[in-house]
Amino acid sequence: MSAEGIAADGGTAVDAALAFAQSSPETTRSRTLVWQDPVPTAAAGATMTGMEYMRAIVAGELPPPPIAVTMRMRPIDLADGRAVFEGEPGEEHYNPIGVVHGGYAATLLDSALGCAVHTTLPAGVGYTSLGLEAKYVRPITRDTGRVLCEANVLYRGRRQATAEAKLTGAESRRHPDDPRRLRSLAKPRTSERGR
Repeated sequence: MSAEGIAADGGTAVDAALAFAQSSPETTRSRTLVWQDPVPTAAAGATMTGMEYMRAIVAGELPPPPIAVTMRMRPIDLADGRAVFEGEPGEEHYNPIGVVHGGYAATLLDSALGCAVHTTLPAGVGYTSLGLEAKYVRPITRDTGRVLCEANVLYRGRRQATAEAKLTGAESRRHPDDPRRLRSLAKPRTSERGR
């Protein structure tokens, strides 16, 4: 199937990959995703403080959100106003130019930043990102291996919060202020809202 064939037939990227799988089985890979309905989990989380909810996910008492399964990421450490996530970028996250898509890093940053704010919220209070600014310093590839994203709340008011995060290679032994890190500071403004 050619690109023209996808566009002309209204096909998707999945349709194209399946077509290429038949003609190029030697380069084909697959991954099966399993997730749980996120609505009951979110409803259960609304009855808990943000920290209780996050700890329940980390402890395996509640299932992870589908985005975490899709992106191969998870929270690994929590404190009040702090969340550390790890991710395992792979070729399924590649863009057309042969590196992990910047959206993978942005999703990991946004998730850790949001969860850092979430750890500070009382039961029944939700949040949404108001913005995300990321500086991409170095590409992520399938050879990068595990990455860590540490997010910390800088300010939390009654209706808005600001947090920052740093995404680095897990094997990095560099000083935290070393400018050669994989990804650098992201500061979203996050707003609280009732659920």
